[in-house]
Amino acid sequence: MLLLPPYSPELNPVERLWDELREKNFHNRVFDSIGALESHLVDALRHMEETTDVVKSIAGWDGIINSLCNAN
Repeated sequence: MLLLPPYSPELNPVERLWDELREKNFHNRVFDSIGALESHLVDALRHMEETTDVVKSIAGWDGIINSLCNAN
């Protein structure tokens, strides 16, 4: 496990994925209900799941990939 310095969201790949999700799917949107927001989020996450190349380009930093490949 690699510990991140405190207050360093730029080093956390999940934060970069959330930024991409917010920018592409939630920018300037208003939802009628929490259910509509949840449904839209599920659709956006499913789309992100299907576009693995995009996810790899955002979160697949060399250090992360090397750590996963070398894990026992």
